[in-house]
Amino acid sequence: MRYLAALILLTGFLIAAGGKPASAQPQPGFSQVVALDECDPATFNDPAVGGPDFCKNIALGFSTTFADLLASITAGTPDPGWDFEPDQLTVKQGTTITVANEGGEPHTFTEVKNYGGGFLPPLNDGQSIIPECSGGFKNIAVARTRILQGSHLDVIGLSKGKHLFECCIHPWMRIEVAVQ
Repeated sequence: MRYLAALILLTGFLIAAGGKPASAQPQPGFSQVVALDECDPATFNDPAVGGPDFCKNIALGFSTTFADLLASITAGTPDPGWDFEPDQLTVKQGTTITVANEGGEPHTFTEVKNYGGGFLPPLNDGQSIIPECSGGFKNIAVARTRILQGSHLDVIGLSKGKHLFECCIHPWMRIEVAVQ
């Protein structure tokens, strides 16, 4: 009963002060994309590969060694454990897309004109580096799209139409976003 009385008083105060009750505020739309990978800490944290603490994979069970990842790329079948989920997304204009990195490695969520190679040629399966990924993290536009392990990136303000995103590190990680 006290809670209800306090809520009514607070709502009345907000209205009197020119505000709107919280329930009258338009709620923005959100949609989530998850960045995944299965890096094996023992092989990815080798100083000759990523260095200490590069791979922070805490997944129980299966993980991919660095050698196996390179072998799958060379075979033209990049490891499907490195992925954006979902692969396609349809949202209304104004929706915030939150990209959560739940993998063990850093990723980028970079909007590109056309899919292609990232800034690490050994991971490109022969594809040329696309302009949006050129320069790696020295390119401020790429650096702004980096998502460290356990963090997220919010993408806002997408115009209506089709938008392509890829990871400039692992260029087979791709998603198409349709904005209506």
